Amino acid sequence: MSRTDLIADAFTIIRNAVKVKKEDTLIPYSKVLLKICEILKKEGYVENFKEVDLENFKNIKVYLKYDGKKSVLSEIKKVSKPGRRIYVKKEKIPVVLRGYGIALISTSSNMLTDKEAKIKGIGGEYIGKVW
Repeated sequence: MSRTDLIADAFTIIRNAVKVKKEDTLIPYSKVLLKICEILKKEGYVENFKEVDLENFKNIKVYLKYDGKKSVLSEIKKVSKPGRRIYVKKEKIPVVLRGYGIALISTSSNMLTDKEAKIKGIGGEYIGKVW
């Protein structure tokens, strides 16, 4: 099975795991997803993550974070899609939930949050939003 949008698939896997209150979940491995997991951990949306090998395939095991019985991660959505890429300039970087959420921006230098991109003064592809 070929996957056309690996990031959207990973976001759906995480979203479904949160809905059924799983402790952890496996998403496909890619360098971009690894960087997204680093951002989610740094911002406090996931507990931890690690690379695992299962039957000669690399995966990323994401440990979900809960506050009591409620998940810290309320929603994770893909904005830019393969058929329609969304690019933002440094002046038009979106704010998610008035600053309570984060926007994931893929820049020429790295994957950044909306706040980091504003500080560095660079725009890029608007990958997704998390709150």
